[in-house]
Amino acid sequence: MSEQTQERGGATPRRVVVAGAGMAGVQTAVALREQGFTGAVTLIGAEPHQPYDRPPLSKAVLLGKAEGSAFDVDFEALGIELRLGCEVLGVRLGDHALDTAAGPVPYDVLVVATGAEPVRLPGARDVPGVHLLRTLDDAERLRPVLARQHDVVVVGAGWIGAEFATAAREAGCAVTVVEAADRPLAGALPAEVAAPMAAWYADAGAVLRTRARVARVEPGTVVLDDGSRLPAGAVVVGIGARPATAWLAGSGIELGAHGEVVADDRLRTRVPDVYAVGDCASFPSRRYGERLLVHHWDNALQGPRTVAANIVGEAPAVYDPVPYFWSEQFGRFVQYAGHHAAADATLWRGDPSGPAWTVCWLREGRLVAVLAVGRPRDLAQGRRLIEAGTPVDPDLLTDPARPLKAAAE
Repeated sequence: MSEQTQERGGATPRRVVVAGAGMAGVQTAVALREQGFTGAVTLIGAEPHQPYDRPPLSKAVLLGKAEGSAFDVDFEALGIELRLGCEVLGVRLGDHALDTAAGPVPYDVLVVATGAEPVRLPGARDVPGVHLLRTLDDAERLRPVLARQHDVVVVGAGWIGAEFATAAREAGCAVTVVEAADRPLAGALPAEVAAPMAAWYADAGAVLRTRARVARVEPGTVVLDDGSRLPAGAVVVGIGARPATAWLAGSGIELGAHGEVVADDRLRTRVPDVYAVGDCASFPSRRYGERLLVHHWDNALQGPRTVAANIVGEAPAVYDPVPYFWSEQFGRFVQYAGHHAAADATLWRGDPSGPAWTVCWLREGRLVAVLAVGRPRDLAQGRRLIEAGTPVDPDLLTDPARPLKAAAE
């Protein structure tokens, strides 16, 4: 029995309600069963579709190579109740009740897993031809746009902007990517690391316009702040995402500076019997000495195991992962593991103008993060070195002809 439920003197069997049916929510429900939880499990999702995986939306689903990406989970066999097309509206902590569009749902334990929602371009919400790419419906609306080979303007040269631009070029569209910063991935990577990636756009036949801000969007046209007018049969906005937690405002559940649920190292909130996991939650990392908010698939996959373990309560688990993500863009496989914010040294393996290279970030002689372009073995070995906290030899680390693991001292 978990510490939080012990505090309430909870009854058995208990009812766990998971708000959110994306990766984090689905994996929480599945992990509960895998770890022997026998109480009721209810999974609530705002979308009407069977729960699905998001990464294929910007790839196979968007290009019509797959109809969907539903999780291969037999919810009925696992005894997981699905309530789909049901938006969560709020929570009454004192009553242990989740308020939804279909009425209140009582819980003994609540898991907040509502993920993130895309940031919208101001003034463009009602303009025809403006799209986001976050949901299955978004991908299905964009699929015929690519099939008709429209001129496409992508606003934002982050991960999702690059992935969509890649798919649009593969479909034969003319693509212009508009980025307010001076480089792609400005919010994710240091300037010297992101700079080589700018050439990838031209190599793929896409136009990248940096230091360019959108003044307004008109039907068929994007107007930049310098007066430039870009033809746009479609506009795809990829300027970031924020935790989908507006429904928790005023609830008594603590939200952080980015609107995320503030969780502890076991993914518990400060409220008894309420956990938070995935894109909507931050957690303290002893490994990195700061609170992390990770908007990536692997975090939504790994965190639920910790939540389930702590709900079941047999072996309390601490969550302190090495964050990991990947991106496929312009014919390159890009992987990142770790967290480089506090690094004191940056080392390169290979030529960044070439097809395969790696960047390593160190702090006090230990690897804390690695970015690998076309070098998956570097990523796998680097991730293990980060997890182990092993000191590394910088000279060996920078030799791309030697395995990265050979740098361990």
